[in-house]
Amino acid sequence: MTMNPGNFRSSVRRSIALRVGMTAILLGAVFAGITAVTERQRMEEGVVALARATAAHWNVTVRGQLDRFGLLKLGALQDSLDAFMAGNGEQVLEQGRFVYARVHDADGLELAQLEDTSFINLEKIRQAVDAADFRPPESDDHFVVRTRLGSRSYVALQIALTNKHGEIRAWFDGIFALSATEQARLQANIWRAVLHVFTGILVTGLILYPVVSQLLGRLSGLTDRLLDANLETIQVLGGAIAKRDCDTDTHNYRVTVYSIRLAEVVGLDDAQIQALIKGALLHDVGKLGIRDNVLLKPERLDEAEFEIMKTHVQHGLDITGRADWLAEAQDVVGAHHEKYDGSGYPGGLARDAIPLNARIFAIADVFDALTSWRPYKEPISFDDTMEILEKGRGEHFDPRLLDLFTEIAREVYDQFGGLKSDDARGELGRIIQRYFRRDTAALMR
Repeated sequence: MTMNPGNFRSSVRRSIALRVGMTAILLGAVFAGITAVTERQRMEEGVVALARATAAHWNVTVRGQLDRFGLLKLGALQDSLDAFMAGNGEQVLEQGRFVYARVHDADGLELAQLEDTSFINLEKIRQAVDAADFRPPESDDHFVVRTRLGSRSYVALQIALTNKHGEIRAWFDGIFALSATEQARLQANIWRAVLHVFTGILVTGLILYPVVSQLLGRLSGLTDRLLDANLETIQVLGGAIAKRDCDTDTHNYRVTVYSIRLAEVVGLDDAQIQALIKGALLHDVGKLGIRDNVLLKPERLDEAEFEIMKTHVQHGLDITGRADWLAEAQDVVGAHHEKYDGSGYPGGLARDAIPLNARIFAIADVFDALTSWRPYKEPISFDDTMEILEKGRGEHFDPRLLDLFTEIAREVYDQFGGLKSDDARGELGRIIQRYFRRDTAALMR
C-alpha cells in the first residue's frame, strides 16, 4: 500500500522552516537584548571616563595654584574654573561638557562655583542627582552617580584635586552632560551592534535550515517507508486470513472503510481511528491458529468445533500482542464477537464494557458480510440487510451506534458497496494517507 509522500514531505519542510525561523528570531531577540544592555553599560562607562578625563584635565591646569593653596584667597580658583567652564576642555568639548561645577576644601568650604544657566535641563539633572544620594567620597577615589533624563546620559562626578606631589588639596563636584552628537553616535553604535548580532543569528538559521531539512527529509523518507511497510504487512496478513477463510481481501478493505465512516460520525479522534483501522484489518488474524478441518468445514460446526473456532480470538490477541505497533488493534481483535446484550464471546461483555471500536466494527462487519457475495451465498439487498441489523438492535448492536450508521448506510453502500479489490484497496489507501500521514506530520511540528 505505497502512498505518495510528496505532500507530507512538503509539510515537513514548511514546519522545519517555520521552526528554524521562529527559533532564530527568538534567539536573535534575546541576544540582541543582551547586546543592547551590554553596549549601553559600555556607553555609560565611557561617559564616566570622559567626565573624569575632563575633570582631570582641569586638575592639571590648576596644580600650580594648589601647591600654594594655603596661601591663596578663597576665590583664587574661580577664574580658573570660569575659564575651564568656558572651554570645558577643548579636546572633549564635542563629546560633552560640565554644566555645573563646584570646588570646595576638605571642610566643605566652597572655593569656586559655576553653573551653565543656558542648559535648560540643569535643575532636573540636579534633582535627579540629589535623589540618588550624591555624597562626598571617604577616600581619594572618585564618586559617581549615573542618571538619565529622556534618552540622554548624565554623570554626577566628584573627584579629588591634587597638587604636583599627589596631595589632595580640594574636591571637584560636577555634572557632566553628554553632547547630543556624541549621544547619537553612541546610540548608533548600540543599534549597529544589536543589528549585527540579530543578523548573524538569522544568517546562522538560514545556513542551518538546509542541513536540518536534509536530515529530517531523510528521516521522513525512512518514516514513510516504515509506515508503508507496517501498513502493507497488516494488509497482507489480513488478506491472507481472508483468503484462507474462503473469503476475499476486499471484505477487509470495505469493512474497514465502513468502520471509519461510522467512527467519523461518532466523532472519534485520529488516534482512535488509527487503532480501528489496524483492528479492522486484523480482526480475524487469529484464524491462522485454527486447523483447516474446522476453519474450512462447509457444514455447520458442532459444539466442540465451535469451541475450537472461538479460540481464534485469543490467538489473535497473542499475535497482535507481540508487536507494540499492533497492540492498539486488540480492542477490535479481542471483542469483535462480543454482543451488546452480553451473549457474545469470549468474555460475555455487554454494553459499554465492550470497547467502542469493537462495537463500531461489529455493525460494519455484519453489514458488509450481508451485502457482499460469498462462495456460499449471494449478496442480500440493502433494505433486507438494514432490516436484519434493526432486529439486532440492543442485542447484537449498540442502539446509538446503529442509529448513526442508519443515517449514513445508504450513502456508504452506494459509494463503496460495489467496489472490487483494487478500488477498495485504493480507497482505503487514501483514508490511511489522511489519518496516518497527518499523525506523522504532527510529530514534526
